[in-house]
Amino acid sequence: MARRRKLDVFGLSFLDAMTCGFGAVVLFFMVIQGATDDPIPPQPESSVHQRSEVDLLEEEVLDSHEQWVELRNARQAVERRRVEAQGLSRRLIETLQEIQRELATHEQQSLAKTEHLNQLQTDLRNLEQDTKRLSASLPDEQAPGDRTRAFVGDGDRQYLTGLKVGGERILILVDSSASMLADTLVNVIVRRNLSESKRRRSPKWRQAVATVDWLVTQMPAQSHFQLYRFAETARPMVAGSHGKWLDTGDRKVLEEAVTALRRTAPAGGTNLHQALATIHALKPRPDNVILLVDGLPTQGRKPSKKGTITGKARLKLFGEALEQLPRGIPVNVILFPMEGDPMAASAYWHLALRARGSFLAPAEDWP
Repeated sequence: MARRRKLDVFGLSFLDAMTCGFGAVVLFFMVIQGATDDPIPPQPESSVHQRSEVDLLEEEVLDSHEQWVELRNARQAVERRRVEAQGLSRRLIETLQEIQRELATHEQQSLAKTEHLNQLQTDLRNLEQDTKRLSASLPDEQAPGDRTRAFVGDGDRQYLTGLKVGGERILILVDSSASMLADTLVNVIVRRNLSESKRRRSPKWRQAVATVDWLVTQMPAQSHFQLYRFAETARPMVAGSHGKWLDTGDRKVLEEAVTALRRTAPAGGTNLHQALATIHALKPRPDNVILLVDGLPTQGRKPSKKGTITGKARLKLFGEALEQLPRGIPVNVILFPMEGDPMAASAYWHLALRARGSFLAPAEDWP
């Protein structure tokens, strides 16, 4: 009979003990965990309401922030448009100002062109009259001419109403000072502030230019001449001809001299010393001098610092100017009227008498 195995009771008991112990530990931890995990107490109704208000306020804050961002962007856009509008406004203003300047320039040019056209028309009429006078004064070997009175003397000089307009070398001196603008001192003061074109159209100055125009048509074709105008200084009417004699037979030179005188606008004081000094500049000296003037000089050899001058001082300047006048040269005086200078007529009459010339005070419609 076989032997029965021996049963080990300790081994089973140990396993049971271990299992029970592990189960006890697990139960212990479950009990502890159940005791520590307190349930969330229910919140009161007021807290829920406050939370809702907070959420609503947060949404309003977010909406307000979005609106602020939109407003800021809109303001920036408006600012950019304002800056662009300002720039466009400045450009428009500058454009308008430029247009106004161009219009003003155009108006000035139009006015200048109109004045120039009127002046050209006046010059054309004067040239037509000059042509008629030149044609009428051309020498004819067979016809005696249409001169009012003729006298044949030394140098085949001619006379018209006592005025010598002939000679081999004829010097014409024309006063172009401001006093040649009018017959009265008041009108002279008014006219001397006008434009050059208006000063050139003064009746007194136009009469003086017409007188010179008539004189040059009466000069012999085989003679020589020189035309100077004088105010504070003296200068020839033909540029570059200072101290030189010009050919009277050259019609182009005659017209150039008269045209230059016609384009002169009277201005400044009267310096007779400068006028008579041209006699010494011409070689040979002239054998006939025709002086067109309207009064006694206001300036002498040295410029005066005084603003006004008396009649006695002007008479003294006249005498000082005559000291340089050479002997033997006839001086013919054409004196235009001037108010407030009573000693001028007597002084120039004595000059013409002493120089064996002639003295003429023309009427308003002469020549």
